Amino acid sequence: MTPQPGSPVNKASIKEERVAKRAKKLEEYHRQQKRSKRNRQIGIIAGSVAAVAIIALLVATFAFAPKAANYAGGGAGDASTIDGVQTFSNTTSHIETAVTFEQTPPAGGPHSAAWLNCGVYDQVVPNENAVHSLEHGALWVTYDPSISDAELDTLKTKLPSTYVILSPYDDLPAPIVLSGWNSQLQIDSADDTRIAEFFTEFWKSTNVPENGSPCSGAIDAPGKVS
Repeated sequence: MTPQPGSPVNKASIKEERVAKRAKKLEEYHRQQKRSKRNRQIGIIAGSVAAVAIIALLVATFAFAPKAANYAGGGAGDASTIDGVQTFSNTTSHIETAVTFEQTPPAGGPHSAAWLNCGVYDQVVPNENAVHSLEHGALWVTYDPSISDAELDTLKTKLPSTYVILSPYDDLPAPIVLSGWNSQLQIDSADDTRIAEFFTEFWKSTNVPENGSPCSGAIDAPGKVS
């Protein structure tokens, strides 16, 4: 209380007022400290939950990601070991013009000087570049765009991690066609056991014009997924 002019100063009242102000400030300070501590705790808990969620997501990603199939490779490309495999006698040369191929999809013949980088594509890729990859020992797995997502997912589990091209292809003679250099297999389902047989015999085959040449370091076509 502020003393009125001419009134005697009550020192006790002034002291009590100061004590009350200090107590109020101290109380406010403690409230602020508690709020800050509570906010820090909430932040730590939220950060921990987020970190755990991220770790769980990474673990799930690796745990449930499709694993590449494992094949020995380096076979001689003997078609007689697999029922239904067709073989051809395409010759090889590098040209700079469009090509009318003998097979659908192509399984060899004149082709571009640039090979197609192996991988998974969700768009149709150029024949001339994909055929060059076949010349290096890669396999080209083509599928009718109308097959189901589940069928496509199953097909992906049958593929190795390298030296393979997966892409859609219009007007295929079968739902799925596997092509190597001068070899081809038409199948109706991704569950067909001959997929593994074909890869075992023709993947990275020694019986191709440019055995051991790379399937990367050249060109990507539009629609490359991985």
